[in-house]
Amino acid sequence: MKSIVLAEKPSVGRDIAKVLGCNKSTKTHIEGAQYIVTWAMGHLVELAEPGVYDSRYTTWSLDYLPMLPEKMKLKVIRKTSHQFNAIKRLMQRNDVDHLIIATDAGREGEAVARNILKLGAWKKKTSRLWISSQTTKAIKEGFAHLEPAQKYWNLYLAAEARSEADWIIGLNLSRALSCKYDSQLTCGRVQTPTLALIAEREKTIKNFIPQDYWTIEGKAGDKLFRWQDDKGQSRIFKEARVEEIISILEGSEGTCTERKNQTKSEHSPLAYDLTELQRDANKWLGFGAKQTLKVLQSLYERHKIVTYPRTDSRHITTDMVPTLGDRLKALSKTSYASKLPQLDLDKIKNDKMIVNNAKVSDHHAIIPTEERVNLDRLNPEERNLWQLIVNRFLEVLSPAYKYNQISIKIKLKEGYFFIKSRQTLDKGWRAITGRLPDNEENEVIQDLQNIKEGDTLNINGIHSKKSKTSPPSRYTEGTLLTAMENPSALVDSKEYQKVLKEEGGLGTPATRADIIEKLFSSFYAEKQGHSIHPTSRGLDLLSLVPEEIKSPNLTAIWEQRLNNIATGKENPQAFKKDIRDSAQKLTDLIKLSKTVYEPKGNGKPCPMCGKPLLDTKDKRGRAIQVCRSLSCGYESTSEVTPGGKPGRKEQALGRKLIKQYSSQDKETYTLADMLKEAQKKKDKKK
Repeated sequence: MKSIVLAEKPSVGRDIAKVLGCNKSTKTHIEGAQYIVTWAMGHLVELAEPGVYDSRYTTWSLDYLPMLPEKMKLKVIRKTSHQFNAIKRLMQRNDVDHLIIATDAGREGEAVARNILKLGAWKKKTSRLWISSQTTKAIKEGFAHLEPAQKYWNLYLAAEARSEADWIIGLNLSRALSCKYDSQLTCGRVQTPTLALIAEREKTIKNFIPQDYWTIEGKAGDKLFRWQDDKGQSRIFKEARVEEIISILEGSEGTCTERKNQTKSEHSPLAYDLTELQRDANKWLGFGAKQTLKVLQSLYERHKIVTYPRTDSRHITTDMVPTLGDRLKALSKTSYASKLPQLDLDKIKNDKMIVNNAKVSDHHAIIPTEERVNLDRLNPEERNLWQLIVNRFLEVLSPAYKYNQISIKIKLKEGYFFIKSRQTLDKGWRAITGRLPDNEENEVIQDLQNIKEGDTLNINGIHSKKSKTSPPSRYTEGTLLTAMENPSALVDSKEYQKVLKEEGGLGTPATRADIIEKLFSSFYAEKQGHSIHPTSRGLDLLSLVPEEIKSPNLTAIWEQRLNNIATGKENPQAFKKDIRDSAQKLTDLIKLSKTVYEPKGNGKPCPMCGKPLLDTKDKRGRAIQVCRSLSCGYESTSEVTPGGKPGRKEQALGRKLIKQYSSQDKETYTLADMLKEAQKKKDKKK
């Protein structure tokens, strides 16, 4: 008898087939003596559309909301139905008695496989391949230690609950908003709070009133110091006070009351999880979150030189320590070879900042694999991101950065002079990139060895520097990821702040890039340079949605409960009931809302219904104009075919106009005929 191996993507399926010795290849699977390797193409199965539950739901109307099916139904995605049918036929073969789930080892990967098995009516033995890298060694070890699929059943229940929750909340609220305000509007439990973060930052910036402030610097002997008051504050907000302090200090003396000479060490940063890598890739490489994930997926699946991307862990487990030598050996033929001798792997074993089983959930941190690297096969984006990952990996394995810091306090007639200076003793992990601490790069190095406690110094060269307070910067994709991870700016309750911190904030590392991309594609937010701004459409949406859906509180509770479902601590049915109750409540709030929606158009009327046109962009970033009315749906386009004929959108508009003006009186009727006749009718009425 044979075993089916169900991978998530064809490329992964081919890699597994090669390791398993399968060589009889078809379009839908690769077969060998013991195994038949097949694959999904992402999701092959999805939740059914509303119309499947009730024909009324094919019409968008407030009267039919909320839509709350008692039991959700699955359907095969038409575009990839051929692959689903091929997998189903394999399941029905008489020589097959075992199926191995080899989709991505995570919540969504579990859903991809389990939904196929459910619609394919699979009832036979099922196992789970759970690996964190796609190397030959990892695949072989994974197949040598297959686990019972039942072990991950709760993970699937959590994925199923999350999917149903997003359907029930997202579809009902989006339809309710669209029907209530006759406009194409969408909202969601993660998307909308994320938009609220962007809008709140924009509001803070626009309401910010700059203030003048001054700092005072001066010399004590030949050393340059900065002035502080008795509370350690260096900013002064009244100019008269600045002049008073300078007049008191000029030409006076000060006494050194405190001198500290400390040897300090700074541990390396933790290894990368997905969110941290997306942040750094945005900061150092200018990559968007979605771009980082795409490149990272290629390094994982195609090149097999990094481990599983969609992880929220920044540590490794004890069983991985013996593999570190091979991972370093794989780098020995690269430019990193000279940096490897300084690493002492024996010290790593007991370092909880690196090896910590309790801090690893489904997958460990993103690190290089044991696969030898051929840089010539990497494109520039892949090479740059790979180097970022390797740099961090080597930093994690390197000794601490050590330095000597001298800090001196001089008591003055008014306040203190203060100075710190550091001297590097051992570059440690900072030698990997040569990057200095931010505060050291602009630091003036001064020799403070000859200043002792009790010394009296002459004060001279006192001067002030005027500056202005500045608002917080607008979010970049990197800083927005940080805010999504800890959205405390929108949460007042300490209880919810704690939940958000423990459960990882808005969304998951695997979904945050998609959420940000969704805000761009829906034209609720836009990038200007690297900065993210809310659009007028996005601000309008926030004025219409219920307060509860704008706050991260709701998604904080949900994520906590989803994690409880995944670990078997909560029954998913209770969660699903509460989701339906929330949908009912939120939909009713929208229905009963007295808010008037008047979107700011560009002053041009829609040629089909006369309502205002809105300026926006299509999926390719081209400027277009759309009608605000949901019932109209007009969209401008300059699209033409290579032959000069109207493109598909213009043809669709033509068909709509024909239907609108057609009297069905003639067998042959052109659009021009109809427009002329409509104009004649208008003229007669005059």
